[in-house]
Amino acid sequence: MSKPKHPRTLAETEAQATTRNIRISPRKLNLVAGLIRNKPAAQAIATLTFSKRRIAQQVKKTLESAIANAENNHQLDVDQLVVARAEVGKSIVMRRFHARGRGRSARIEKFFSHLTIIVAERQPEAEAATGKKAA
Repeated sequence: MSKPKHPRTLAETEAQATTRNIRISPRKLNLVAGLIRNKPAAQAIATLTFSKRRIAQQVKKTLESAIANAENNHQLDVDQLVVARAEVGKSIVMRRFHARGRGRSARIEKFFSHLTIIVAERQPEAEAATGKKAA
């Protein structure tokens, strides 16, 4: 006997990828995640490719993983994928100390983050408005 199968929390048209313990504060990571929310997957990859922020490459890698999961595990159409959600969460905090004058110390906190990207298959807006599928 084995445990019962865990029910799927996402819809049938969604796929996700998660990266845990990224060495950046959640506040900074959320700025980059905000750049790709509710954008088509191809446009989100282009945005991250040319972003000047250091963390953009790791976010891009997670997004590409979510797209690959959608294509290979859930048989979704890559051309119709949209970044449905990009969630940022707190992880551990590494504490260090910084020596100060007169024998005192100050605490330095190095924050870590979790990133979850969920992509969903949606029709382009032009098709959805008319209700017809382009030939």
